[in-house]
Amino acid sequence: MKKWSLDKLYLGFEDPNYNKDLEKLDKLILEINSQEIDFSSYENKLTKLIRFMENDIKFSELIGRLYRFASLTESVESTNQQAVKMSNILRRKFTELTKVNTVFNKWLANYPDLDKDIKTNPFLEEHKFYLNEIKDNASHMLSDDLELMIARLRQTGSSAWGTLQSLLTSTLEVEYQGEVITLSEVRNLAKDPSSEVRKAAYEAELAAYKKIDKPIAAALNSIKGEVNTLSSARGFKNPLDQALYNSRMTEETLNAMQDAVKEYYDVFRLYLKRKAELLGYKNGLPFFELYAPIGSSGKRFTIEEANEYVLKNFKTFSNSLYSMAKRAFDENWVDYTPRKGKRGGAFCSNIHPIKESRIMTNFTGSFSDMITLSHELGHAYHGEVIFNESSLNSSYTMPVAETASTFCETIVNKAALKDATNDEERIFLLESSIQGYTAVVIDIMSRFIFEKNVFEGREKTVFDADELCTLMINAQKETYGEGLDSNYLHPYMWVNKPHYYSGGLSYYNFPYTFGLLFAKGLYAKYLEDKDTFVANYDNLLAATGKNKVEDVARLMNIDVTKKDFWVSSLELLKEDINLFLKLTK
Repeated sequence: MKKWSLDKLYLGFEDPNYNKDLEKLDKLILEINSQEIDFSSYENKLTKLIRFMENDIKFSELIGRLYRFASLTESVESTNQQAVKMSNILRRKFTELTKVNTVFNKWLANYPDLDKDIKTNPFLEEHKFYLNEIKDNASHMLSDDLELMIARLRQTGSSAWGTLQSLLTSTLEVEYQGEVITLSEVRNLAKDPSSEVRKAAYEAELAAYKKIDKPIAAALNSIKGEVNTLSSARGFKNPLDQALYNSRMTEETLNAMQDAVKEYYDVFRLYLKRKAELLGYKNGLPFFELYAPIGSSGKRFTIEEANEYVLKNFKTFSNSLYSMAKRAFDENWVDYTPRKGKRGGAFCSNIHPIKESRIMTNFTGSFSDMITLSHELGHAYHGEVIFNESSLNSSYTMPVAETASTFCETIVNKAALKDATNDEERIFLLESSIQGYTAVVIDIMSRFIFEKNVFEGREKTVFDADELCTLMINAQKETYGEGLDSNYLHPYMWVNKPHYYSGGLSYYNFPYTFGLLFAKGLYAKYLEDKDTFVANYDNLLAATGKNKVEDVARLMNIDVTKKDFWVSSLELLKEDINLFLKLTK
C-alpha cells in the first residue's frame, strides 16, 4: 500500500503552520474587503488595480494550500471529521469575497484607458488576458447585492439539491442476489467476466433507482430551473450559450465537432454490432454488455512494474515528461491503492503554491489501472508546465483540461498494443480503448442531447421521473441507433451521473469529446514531425490558462472551427475500430 505525502503542504491539521496560515487568510480577506471603497473612483487607478491583483494572487496561493490539504486528506480519509469540517469552512471563505469581487469587476469594466495602462506595465501585460476576461465577464454580472444574495441562496438551492443527489445515490441500497450492496458496487459488475452477472447487476440497478427517482427528479428540475433563470438574467441566450462562454469556446467549434461526430455514428455502430455478435446477441448489444471484456490479457502489474512501464514509454516522447513522472514516483505524489475510507475513481490535483501535483488512483494491478496512472500523470504534466505561469493565468477550461492526460494515455496505449504477443491480447487492448472512445463520443452525445432537451423543456414544464426516463431513452436511440438492443437501454442514466447536478457547471459532457478528439489530432501531428511537435507542445499547454480554446489550437496550426479537423481525429478512432473488426472477423 503506497500513499501520497502531503508534507509539502502541512504535517497535519495540528501543524502550527496550518493555523498560522488560517489566521493569515482571515487577515487577507479583511484587507481585500477593505479595498471595496477604492473602487468608488478612478483616482490612482493603476495603484489600486495592481494592489488588488497582488492580493488576489496571495489569496489564491494561501487558500490553495489550505483547501488542497483539507480536500486531499478528505478524499482518502472520508471519516476524517477535521478534514470534512475544514473543507466546508474554506468553501464558505470563498463567498466572503463575493461582494468586493463583484464591485472590482464592474469597476474594471469601466476602467479608463485600460489597454494603455496594460501596455506600459509589465505586470499588467503579463495578465492581459485575465484582465480583459474580467472586463468582458462584467457585462454578465448583476447588481452587487444580487450577486451576494445569489451566492448565498445557491447554498440552499442548486448546491443543496446536488448534495441530495449525491447523498441518495451514495447511500442507495441495491438488492442483488440476496445481498444488499452499494450502487457503485453493482455498477462495477458491468465489467464482470460473466454475462449472467452483468445482466443481473443491470436489472438490480434499474430496480433500485425506483426507490429514489422521484426526489432526484425534483433535484434535476430545480437545478435546471435555477440555471435557466440565472443564465437569462445574465444576458445569455440559454445555458448552453453560458457553458460555451465559460469554456472559452465558440458555438461554431461545438457545431463543427458535433457535426463530424454524427457522421461517424455508423462506424461506432459497426463496432457495437460486432461486439454483440461475439457475445451471442442478434439484435444489437444490450446496454449491460457495453463494458463486457472481449479478448484476454494475462498481464498484471505491481506498482513498481506499472511505474517502470509508464516511465519507459514517456521517455520516448520527451525527457521533461519522463523527469516529471519520475519525480512523482520518487517523491510520493501518488496515492495508489484502495482502502477503507478512500473515495473511488482517480484524479490529479495541480497544487500551484508548491508547484507539484498529487494523484489519487485505486490501483489493483490491471492494465486499465496502469493506463489510468498514465492518464493522471498527463494532468500532472499539464500542471508542471502551467506552474511557470502566474496563478491568475493558470486556470484552464474543461475542453482543454483533458488534452495532456489523453495524450499520455495514447502514448502508453500505443506502446502496449505494439508489445502485445498474440491476437487475443491485441483484441483485448483495442476493445478496451474503443470502449472508452464509445463512451466519450457516443454516450457523451446522448447525454448532451438529454441535457439540452431538459433545459429547453424546463422553460415550459416540470418533468416527472418517467418523462426523464423517456428523454434519456430517446437520446440513447438517437446516438447508439441499432448498435444497441432497444429492449435493453438505460433509462436512468440521468440519476447516477453527478454531472447534471451543478448550478455552476452545465453541459459537463461535450468537453470530454473535445478533449479526446483534440488530443488524438495532436498525436497525429506528433507522428508527422516529432521534434518540432515536442518543442511546441509545452507552449500549447502553457497557453491554456490565458487564451480562448480556438487560439490555443491555432498554436499548432489547428482550426477547431472547421469540421475537417474533427474528421481527421475521428479517422484515427476509425482505424482502431477497423482493426478490431478485422481481428474479430
